[in-house]
Amino acid sequence: MRTTTLIATLAAAAGIVGAGTTLVPAFAQERGTPGAAQQTWMTLPQVQVKLEATGYRDVSEIERKRDKYEVKATDLQGQRVELDVDPFTADVLKTEVKRNR
Repeated sequence: MRTTTLIATLAAAAGIVGAGTTLVPAFAQERGTPGAAQQTWMTLPQVQVKLEATGYRDVSEIERKRDKYEVKATDLQGQRVELDVDPFTADVLKTEVKRNR
C-alpha cells in the first residue's frame, strides 16, 4: 500500500511540474511578441531637446500621462500650445492652441 501511495504522489508531482513548464512560456508570450525589444519612454530632457530642435520654445511644463507626455510650449508662430507627445519618439501627436492671457 505504501508503494502505491508513493507512486501516485510522484505521478501527481510530475504532472504539476509538467503543466508548469508548459504554461509558464505561454503566459510569458502574452506580454509581447517574442524577441521584440521593450521600448522605454524618453526622459523629460530628451523630449524637451527634441521639441526645441523642431522649433518649439519656452517649454514650461512636461507632464507624463497614461500613454503620452503633455507639454506646454510656444510654437513657431509664437502661440502658446499644449502638445500631446509620443513617449517613445517625442513626435507631436496633437496640438491645441491656448488663448493668450
